[in-house]
Amino acid sequence: MSHAEENAGTRRDFLYYATAGAGAVATGAAVWPLVNQMNPSADVQALSSIFVDVSAVDVGTQLTVKWRGKPVFIRRRSEEEIASARETALGDLPDQNAENANKPNADAADENRTLDEAGEWLVMMGVCTHLGCVPLGDGAGEFGGWFCPCHGSHYDAAGRIRKGPAPRNLPVPVAAFEDETTIKLG
Repeated sequence: MSHAEENAGTRRDFLYYATAGAGAVATGAAVWPLVNQMNPSADVQALSSIFVDVSAVDVGTQLTVKWRGKPVFIRRRSEEEIASARETALGDLPDQNAENANKPNADAADENRTLDEAGEWLVMMGVCTHLGCVPLGDGAGEFGGWFCPCHGSHYDAAGRIRKGPAPRNLPVPVAAFEDETTIKLG
C-alpha cells in the first residue's frame, strides 16, 4: 500500500466524521426549539411559588388563598384545636400517612402535618380527596375540622380524614416560613 493510498483512507475517514458531526449539530439545532417549547412559560413559573402574608390571621381563624388554581387553607389553630388533634391515636385514622410534601413518608401524627413545631400553623390544599370538592372549615363536621357536604367526608382539626368516602388526608403542600409573618408556598 502506497503512502497516497494511506492518506486517501485517512481523508475519507475524516470526511465521514466531519459529515456525521455536522449532521449531529444540525439535528440538535433543529430539535432544540421543539424541546425548549415544552418548558413552562414565564407566567407559569411565576405562579409556581407565592408568598402569603399571615400577619392578620388571628388564632382560631383561617385564610384561604388560591395557588396553582386550587384553594389552600392556612389555619392558625387554637390551643384546643392543637390538643384535640394531638390526642387522636393513629389507629383511629383511615389514612395513616401524613400526606405532607415537606415530610415525605411520615405518619399522620399531628406534628407531621403542621408547619411549625408548636402546631399552631396548618397549611393544606383545600380540595377534598374524594372528588375534588372544597370542604367547609371553621370547625365544621363531626371532628371539629372540615366537612365536605357534597359526599359527607369529615376531616379533623389536622385535616386528616376521619369519616366518609375520602380515601386520603388533605395534602400539605411544600411550604415554609420566610419570616415571622410570611409563608412561601411552592
